[in-house]
Amino acid sequence: MSVVKTMLAALAVSLSLGAMAAQAETVKWGSRADIYSLDPNSIPSTSNLAFLNHIYEGLVRYDKTFQIEPALATSWELVDGKFWRFKLREGVKFHNGAELTADDVVASFQRAADPASPLKGNMPLYQGIRKIDDLTVEVDVSTTSSLFLNDITNIFVFDADWLKDNNTEKPSDFAQGIEGYATSHTNGTGPFVLESRAPDSKTVLVANEGWWDERHHNVDRLEFIPITSAATRIAALLSDEVDLIDSAPIQDLERLKADPSKTVLSLTELRTVFVAFNRNETLLDGRPNPFNDIRVRQAFEAAIDRDLINQRIMRGLARPSGSMIAPDIAGYSAALDTYEPADPAKAQALLKEAGQEGAQFTYTCMNDESINEEDFCQGIANMLTRAGFAPTIDMGPRAVQSPKRTKGEVEVFNISWANEPTLDAFSLLSQVLATRDGAYGVSNYGGWSVPALDDLVKQAAAATDPTERLSLEEQALRIAKDELLMIPLHQQPIAWATGSRIETIDVRADNKARHWFTMVGE
Repeated sequence: MSVVKTMLAALAVSLSLGAMAAQAETVKWGSRADIYSLDPNSIPSTSNLAFLNHIYEGLVRYDKTFQIEPALATSWELVDGKFWRFKLREGVKFHNGAELTADDVVASFQRAADPASPLKGNMPLYQGIRKIDDLTVEVDVSTTSSLFLNDITNIFVFDADWLKDNNTEKPSDFAQGIEGYATSHTNGTGPFVLESRAPDSKTVLVANEGWWDERHHNVDRLEFIPITSAATRIAALLSDEVDLIDSAPIQDLERLKADPSKTVLSLTELRTVFVAFNRNETLLDGRPNPFNDIRVRQAFEAAIDRDLINQRIMRGLARPSGSMIAPDIAGYSAALDTYEPADPAKAQALLKEAGQEGAQFTYTCMNDESINEEDFCQGIANMLTRAGFAPTIDMGPRAVQSPKRTKGEVEVFNISWANEPTLDAFSLLSQVLATRDGAYGVSNYGGWSVPALDDLVKQAAAATDPTERLSLEEQALRIAKDELLMIPLHQQPIAWATGSRIETIDVRADNKARHWFTMVGE
């Protein structure tokens, strides 16, 4: 993992344009979409967790080189190959003034691992937790793998009394429409405190003056403003209505670069974008599911021209991929990173052989999730039509489409995965490609099941030797590729753009904002 993390660290971009500003400032952050919920256990979304990481913290976190470092825990050790013992940091206070204790960690881990928790898939090795004393907890694990530490970088700690007092000890679930007090209220230990939230309008954070850590930012107030329209988002930056935007539209990057008062930071994200299939016995209208025939899935892949999508829709900035994981993720194999050129004639022949000429289905897409998704969905639908399919596009915002996908109420759909927080192929394998069973397959929205793959994933979980684990992961990824459980399209480009006030901002290939490193000037 150390080699992989070193490679990832090389992708980190730090923008330093001037001396530190002496006075704290307001930063207005224009984002392409709103967050889903203020409850970090409500949905396994990287963007949601990245935002909430300004409010909440875990026992450990990644440093700037993607190495594990202390956060709410100051030290840890694996005892007898059975459990991790964590020593907690003294004197840490929640935003309401309560002191951090072992009781809070126990309640938080139990909440995240609850059978009803959408985030339980982030803890596949977790077995249980207990308090030893006020500043010590022990966590039982199913294997000695150090990946457990990577996993828990996204397991945030709540104040146990706050959870109990507000009847929110159980996690909420965005996809199921299950809300609770933590959906719209917060109480963390992190560098920022929630001041106000108006969904789809503005969420305001203010600096936590009592934060336990050394302050490396001068942001006094952070205003998060969702701006779904790309044109409006660009106009807001150009007119200085906002100080920075994430997901700068790739078609506008040259225009932004031409403005001397604006700075563009772009790189390839760790995230891979896929097309995936419903694999239940029937489609939503009761018809036999054609995608259970591998020839139909092969025809689907043969119809897609990844290179044309990159050239025409992604402006040449994506990385077309036959691999289900990015090259910088542990478990990547160049031997699996292959794909054939698009071949509509081959697709037509396969459909004919399968007796599925003119196969009808709904392709569910989102206009505010993956980069240029609306455009590449339309492009893929056109390619499929030429190859003999009969797709209908169901386009909408992720707030509407994501619950459909989570509930399996889709026939063909897009999904993207960055393998966070683990930064290892085990994340995709255990959470997406494995059969849904307990903490496994939590994001298996298609309902596929390949026992041979499941066996390899469980062997990888138990492997103590990293080399052995990576070999098992490669074997499992090969099965997923051969079975066409999902079709990888590309690793998507990411771009942030800032106005002249932003002096320092931390942008990395995981595309997570970390505004506790942001500095603004006059």
